[in-house]
Amino acid sequence: MTQPTGRMPRCFALVPCAGVGARSGADRPKQYVPLGGRPMVAHTLAALAAVPRIEATLVVLSDDDALFDELLPGWAAGAPGRWLARCGGATRAATVANGLGALHAQGVHDDDWVLVHDAARCLLQPEWVERLIDACIADPVGGLLALPLADTLKQADADGRVAATVDRAGKWAAQTPQMFRLGALRRALAEAGDAVTDEASALEAVGQAPRLVVGDALNFKVTYPGDFGLAARLLGAGPAPAGPQENTR
Repeated sequence: MTQPTGRMPRCFALVPCAGVGARSGADRPKQYVPLGGRPMVAHTLAALAAVPRIEATLVVLSDDDALFDELLPGWAAGAPGRWLARCGGATRAATVANGLGALHAQGVHDDDWVLVHDAARCLLQPEWVERLIDACIADPVGGLLALPLADTLKQADADGRVAATVDRAGKWAAQTPQMFRLGALRRALAEAGDAVTDEASALEAVGQAPRLVVGDALNFKVTYPGDFGLAARLLGAGPAPAGPQENTR
């Protein structure tokens, strides 16, 4: 679907929510672990809903997901700007690609912008999203929130020892949202395949150079057991929940 002449491109959010979070140690997909009395993904969706330029947010679930409706009852029940699609794939790339197809079916045009955001980056602030939109809305490619690396990087060998120190100059840690045109991202993912771990990688694989937009250190992805307590404290939830535990055996 091409962009009608004279119509300004719109912005939409896409939240892949079909993963299981195997590294988290949680007893459920990590996006549903409670933080501050609400499932993690609820914080993520609230932040996106507070961005006026995002017209709608699509949450992409696996087809057998029963927890979203249980924990966020009525979230998409006729509410404007809240869409669900049960078309998650086996990988993040497949889930995003399927979600782009669902957005297209909802009437989103190829030239409209899609901001893909991790469900587990639950400390997202609307002003960071606005910064990304401001930087990319007139860009020919699009871009992503990211942070220049500050830590010294080490390359490990097979025994878990340092094999080399890696030059960190010019290196950035990718975050989300990542903002690209629906049509361009859909074509790039189709060409790049399921191996890419973020949307920018797909655009890079087809010769594009996404714009790096400075993010925030608080925009981290809750991944490991210790991340849950940190996220809870940063959300102002009081004492950290017991949450998942490290396996020390």
